Amino acid sequence: MEQQQTSSSTSTRFRDRKPPMYDVIIHNDDYTTMDFVVMILETIFNKSQEEAIQLMLNVHENGEAIVGTYIYDIAQSKADKATAMARAEGFPLQLTVKQKN
Repeated sequence: MEQQQTSSSTSTRFRDRKPPMYDVIIHNDDYTTMDFVVMILETIFNKSQEEAIQLMLNVHENGEAIVGTYIYDIAQSKADKATAMARAEGFPLQLTVKQKN
């Protein structure tokens, strides 16, 4: 019995598409201390002390601020971690994740 060898050419196309990016937004409230917000910005969002203070003041004055832009899994993970830390301290701090335009 003779075996036939067949060759098939399969072409795979890869697209150089970047994943969608998401903003993490921190919202102002009347209970979470400014020091706690600065600590969250420094520890979870890797902001310098100066950046963290400026962002905290921006949140205080404008009601909210974008604190970072990441792929979805990282954005949601950081928002969840900050929220959990806030709840553990008794603060109602809110963060939301929104797809960047």
